[in-house]
Amino acid sequence: MNQQAIAAPGFAPLFTPKLITVLREGYGAAQLRADALAGLTVAIVALPLSMAIAIASGASPAQGLYTAIIGGFLVSALGGSRYQIGGPAGAFIVLVAGIVAQHGMSGLILATFMSGLMLVAIGFLRLGTFIKFIPFPVTVGFTAGIAVIIFTSQLKEIFGLTLAHEPGELVEKIPALWQARASLSPAALGIALGTVAVILGLKRARPHWPGMLIAVALAAGFTAATGADVATIGSRFGGIPSTLPAPSLPEFSLDRAMTLLPAAVSLTLLGAIESLLSAVVADGMTGRRHRSNCELVAQGVANMGSALFGGICVTGTIARTATNVRAGAHGPVAGMLHALFLLGFMLLAAPLASYIPLAALAGVLAVVAWNMIEKPAIAILLRSGWGEAAVLLVTFGLTIFRDLTEAIVTGLALGSVLFIQRMSQAVGVEALVGTDMADSAQPRPDQPHPRDVVVYRISGALFFGATASIGSVLDRIQDGFRVLVVDFSAVPFLDSTGANMIEGLAHKAQRRGIALWATGTSRDIRRVLLTHGLRRPLMHYAPTVEDALRRRHGS
Repeated sequence: MNQQAIAAPGFAPLFTPKLITVLREGYGAAQLRADALAGLTVAIVALPLSMAIAIASGASPAQGLYTAIIGGFLVSALGGSRYQIGGPAGAFIVLVAGIVAQHGMSGLILATFMSGLMLVAIGFLRLGTFIKFIPFPVTVGFTAGIAVIIFTSQLKEIFGLTLAHEPGELVEKIPALWQARASLSPAALGIALGTVAVILGLKRARPHWPGMLIAVALAAGFTAATGADVATIGSRFGGIPSTLPAPSLPEFSLDRAMTLLPAAVSLTLLGAIESLLSAVVADGMTGRRHRSNCELVAQGVANMGSALFGGICVTGTIARTATNVRAGAHGPVAGMLHALFLLGFMLLAAPLASYIPLAALAGVLAVVAWNMIEKPAIAILLRSGWGEAAVLLVTFGLTIFRDLTEAIVTGLALGSVLFIQRMSQAVGVEALVGTDMADSAQPRPDQPHPRDVVVYRISGALFFGATASIGSVLDRIQDGFRVLVVDFSAVPFLDSTGANMIEGLAHKAQRRGIALWATGTSRDIRRVLLTHGLRRPLMHYAPTVEDALRRRHGS
């Protein structure tokens, strides 16, 4: 069957949530037990992370829990991945903190709601496939850059420093932290280092234990027992509430929405990339395939739902999704139960959260930042050649010193230029004259090609990046030739720039009385050529070079 004749999938196959698919397959007590255990495991991991990420983002720990509960439930219930876990993510800390600093919490909530609308639109427009075209060096570069920013954003809490104002920019932050070094708190530093040591020690000795939760619980117990003079959730935020807030629409005005539009676009771009990367990771671990556009719609609804409850932006989280898979989840019910378990923790253990020291949560984020840096991938990319290394380093540098959106756009542009340059080098053209010519089939010795014929064989995609070099070869039509054959049998793709170059060649040949033949054209290539007016008498078509030569007298 011709691949062009295969119909595109309809609405239902693209947008049916995986929850429906799993339930249709049959869902019983065994599957529920597996999902409940996985959901509990992920909730234990997500509890300290959600609060730590929210605090680092300039929000309250309660907002981090609202985000994980509401957003996490909606992502799993409506999403296109069986195993995706939604919630606040470390990758958003930089963006969210910047939006809060510039527009306030109400601005962040409105930008989150707007981002949700955009994600829903992107999903229904079926643009999810294109988002996955982000080059690997770009994702590695901006992830490493975000990790560096997350770590530096926690230095104040790790050392227990006192600053009247902490700058957001890295180049300003480091000098400000250094100037405040006299306010260093040994207790905070000890708690932060102890938290990191417990997490890493348990990961090595007991990898299946919830190291982050245990480390935070031990730090909270130590603080409560000793009365250590360190900042805690209680002293900084007054604890966390034991109930969810009533939903309400964000404050809206057209002028405010236009002001927040760039921030919402940034949240949308990063959210789409992060979510689909997380879904791809889950696919790689399980052999399943997610529905990217359905996943984006779910992420959009989750962001709108989170904003209604005063939460921050939601995305698929790679670490929690991988934990869900490793814990034996059967399907989306595990993610939904993870959100309900978090709700239960909040309702029952809210008073205990007041004792959690911020230095312990900073230690958690320091470990998260270290794990975010894909060290083997960076080493491979740096050894792969100057192109990948340049894209990686530029994206990394712009993420740290400029802006995340600018870093992604620039990295994507550099990656595209690198791809175009390499594709243009892969295109070749071979000129065969007279008896030197040969068709794709074996030539017959008793039928030598006439010497007034020249054949150009093009191999590779004939697109705008290759037309300059290929056009210079094709333009060398010498006197004495009466027939010019351009063989497209090894050309998989022809764009309008390439067709325009062939059109110029055709007019040049016509002026010189040379018959131009195109052979080996696929249906798509011929359609492009005909669209550019390349038809008789300007150009003739034949299946093969030999057919063109046999019919040349009738041209």
